[in-house]
Amino acid sequence: MSHTEEDSSESLISVARAVRTRGLKGEVVADLLTDFPERFELIEELIAIDPDRVRQKLTLDDYWFQNDRVVLKLAGYDDVEKAGELVGFEFAVPESDRVPLADGEYYDWELEGCSVSIVGGAAIGKVQSVLKTGGTEILAVVDDAGNERLVPLADSIVVEINTTEKTIVIDPPDGLLDL
Repeated sequence: MSHTEEDSSESLISVARAVRTRGLKGEVVADLLTDFPERFELIEELIAIDPDRVRQKLTLDDYWFQNDRVVLKLAGYDDVEKAGELVGFEFAVPESDRVPLADGEYYDWELEGCSVSIVGGAAIGKVQSVLKTGGTEILAVVDDAGNERLVPLADSIVVEINTTEKTIVIDPPDGLLDL
């Protein structure tokens, strides 16, 4: 394990969260927090983040999938007691190692925090979260007063997304923002 101050400033993407130990050889079972489980093929190191947000670099010795979870074998964690120390930790990779998306596709975390305005400039709030509906995703936009508006992430409504400037411009149909 290692921890450095410069590690703490790097933006990370969480890929798994340890939920319990497995077996006697120091393995942990983790919920997948990535849409790209195949990324584990290329990972040699993970950044473990404890519940107090302290980061530690760990070497990934092995992994395999079990049902909808991933089992991680990390260097230096060779028995169930030692592995138990990792339960509740998130495992992350540097944001620079994110899986590239096609044009017009965005990670939820890229949209969260974006300022949303109507064509012409009227601000309506910031994206608090992206809701998965099984169909069109929905932006949960909260204004300064704490009021939430739900905006479908449809091409006919969301006319511009700029993740660099953290802005989204929408052209809502009549009545959408009154709901």
